[in-house]
Amino acid sequence: MQIQANYPLRNYNTFGLESTAGYFAEVTSLTELKAILTDPEWKQKPKFILGGGSNILFTQNINALVLHVQITGIEKISEDEANIRLKVGAGEGWHAFVMYCVEKGYAGVENLSLIPGSVGAAPMQNIGAYGVEVKNVIESVEAVSIDSGETRIFSKEECRFGYRESIFKKEAKDQYVITGVNFILSKKPNLNVGYGDVQKTLLEMNVTEPTIRDVSEAIMQIRRSKLPDPAKIGNAGSFFKNPEIPVGVFEELRKNNPNIPGYPVDNQTVKVPAGWLIEQAGWKGYRTGNVGVHEKQALVLVNYGGGTGHEIKQLSEQIQESVKSKFGISLNAEVNFI
Repeated sequence: MQIQANYPLRNYNTFGLESTAGYFAEVTSLTELKAILTDPEWKQKPKFILGGGSNILFTQNINALVLHVQITGIEKISEDEANIRLKVGAGEGWHAFVMYCVEKGYAGVENLSLIPGSVGAAPMQNIGAYGVEVKNVIESVEAVSIDSGETRIFSKEECRFGYRESIFKKEAKDQYVITGVNFILSKKPNLNVGYGDVQKTLLEMNVTEPTIRDVSEAIMQIRRSKLPDPAKIGNAGSFFKNPEIPVGVFEELRKNNPNIPGYPVDNQTVKVPAGWLIEQAGWKGYRTGNVGVHEKQALVLVNYGGGTGHEIKQLSEQIQESVKSKFGISLNAEVNFI
């Protein structure tokens, strides 16, 4: 394993931002990872774990040893008539894994098609889209302690999944390297097509009895129509979380904003689309210099080329202040600031 100094990270984050790692190494096996974590030369140096780079905003250089996790592989653990259990390396591309499942007829992740990033980042963020969260299909997460180099298996319950949250973003933040994820997928699909956009797209596809592949294709069509390709315009997908507010607050807002959309979370809470709030505050399509808000989806902040992390961070703060002033709602970033 080669360790390189002053390594450029522009190609390792989907915003395409300039940043430099003090040291950089690609880790392709569990053996390599444990070796470098226990090596006396590197043990005391700060570590930064990098996956697909699809949910981070670099605002500075990384004065640490950046470990780019590229542990790959898809292994069948067990199988019966109803389900299959798979162990998947953290370095596998998320969308590639979804396509693997679609091809094999394994249901559960088709609604998460075309989400950028790696399998290892999926549980960290508890990624979700169109009525599905990855926690629904995760059995456990395998990780290595940065301090001791020992492997630990986190059960689904121990992962403490929440809305775009997990233990790896809270109590265990910066303490573990996720090396693999164990999934339970269904061989007897119970498709989730409740979202209006999904139903509409399936009808446009002339599909009345959808398969896993149909749902995946519909999701991809929707995402491509709304979201910019990071290979063409730097972005990290949804920049903000959809805020969850008390029902009473939502009803008050609806008096002055009768068209405000809301989706019940439970009897006390309503989820409001952050993109709608940002658009109503006048930010959709806004551009300042080389950064801005995407013209088709206000939830997506973009780097048109040459923008900096500080500029995007400043723009995000202006949006937060604007939405707070107009609606009294606080937006929280889904993207991790580095």
